[in-house]
Amino acid sequence: MSRLGKTFEGMRRAGRRGFIPYVTAGDPDLETTAALLVELDRAGANVIELGVPFSDPVADGPVIQRASERALRHGVGVAEVLATLERARRETDVPVVLFSYFNPLMQFGAERLAAECARLGVDGVLVTDMTPEESGEFSSALARAGIDQIFLAAPTSTDARLRLIAERAGGFIYAVSRAGVTGARSDVSAEAERLVTRLRAFSDLPVAVGFGISTPEHVRDVWRYADAAVVGSALVAEIEKEAGGPDLVTRVGAFARSLLPAR
Repeated sequence: MSRLGKTFEGMRRAGRRGFIPYVTAGDPDLETTAALLVELDRAGANVIELGVPFSDPVADGPVIQRASERALRHGVGVAEVLATLERARRETDVPVVLFSYFNPLMQFGAERLAAECARLGVDGVLVTDMTPEESGEFSSALARAGIDQIFLAAPTSTDARLRLIAERAGGFIYAVSRAGVTGARSDVSAEAERLVTRLRAFSDLPVAVGFGISTPEHVRDVWRYADAAVVGSALVAEIEKEAGGPDLVTRVGAFARSLLPAR
């Protein structure tokens, strides 16, 4: 069983649900990203998604798009993201999933990426624009290195697609709460719960729900029916708001803690 699998199994045995925060590496800078990984672990993260900045993040809304633009202006790429994680690993062993698009990973190289992920303690890779049908060679490289590949499932996915995702995924499945791009919303679509129910028919893997989760009420609602809640844009917006402040890391950590109902 992978480390992600063990993490979710430990939560299941304890009767707990998971919290998965997302940050864009290099926003506002790499040193802060390393500190945020440590702080989010202390704040209660069970897994952290570490975003690789990309120039055309079509699945992301304006908040994460701006974060990627800021990071890219600093020259942040896959190598810099991995080096930042290596620094953070001196203080935290929280499971980490790289959240990326295929283009920067392809340029880095699948075999090289898999080897570096294994060396530096990356537990999974989520490629937003890679379908299960296209993932064979990439997935095989990750699997040989013991790295889980996470796939997205959407409310618009057919049963056939959900079955294929279930066959190819490792670690957990990321259920998109609604069609469209990432971004905080005032409520969580009821489609999310229906999607999780549909996924349960095809897979025993844990299911995390993301896109639009931005308040403690959202997290509590997702915990009713899913194994974990993913919070991205709301955290990235907090980082953007606090950018330049001397206590950015502390404030973002406090915001993350505020999202968590009693578990």
